[in-house]
Amino acid sequence: MKKTCLLWVFFLCSLTCFAQLPNVVSTRTGQVKFFSSTPAEDIEAVNNEVNSKLSTSNGQIVFSLLIKGFRFRNALMQEHFNENYLESDQFPKADFKGNIFNFNQLDLSKNGTHKVAVSGTITIHGVSQPLTAEGSIEVKEGLITASSTFDLTLKDFNIKGMAIGNQVAKKVKVSLLCRYQ
Repeated sequence: MKKTCLLWVFFLCSLTCFAQLPNVVSTRTGQVKFFSSTPAEDIEAVNNEVNSKLSTSNGQIVFSLLIKGFRFRNALMQEHFNENYLESDQFPKADFKGNIFNFNQLDLSKNGTHKVAVSGTITIHGVSQPLTAEGSIEVKEGLITASSTFDLTLKDFNIKGMAIGNQVAKKVKVSLLCRYQ
């Protein structure tokens, strides 16, 4: 009798643990930062309204954000960014759709940090380009966090402006952090 009860408790605990891992986790409060550094000045902006979804069954991952969601320390920089460089009225969104290469090797049921590589297509300023980036997936107490840092070359996305190469770097560093629910 005790063995039967113990087996039932083990079975129910297993079902509960498995049921806590949904097929898709998401966030609407992910963060994307970009950093441009030139001898003339450093420019940094952050967007804390990034939508992202991660399939925990196959490793598909998507991100999307509104360009006007980037915040700068200097309001004039933000205005120039939206009007002169990203033309955010004409191209209001940026997105990425891709897959985690080594997803089958990840165990999302256990705490840990896993190095990953992601490949997909990023669209900025109406231009789509292939992108491969390294990053990490951390699992802590059932919550998943994704992070990555990579470089983007502005001319690859047809982003032009008189200050590029002088006050704005030709290549900017992009950092991503998403904590999924």
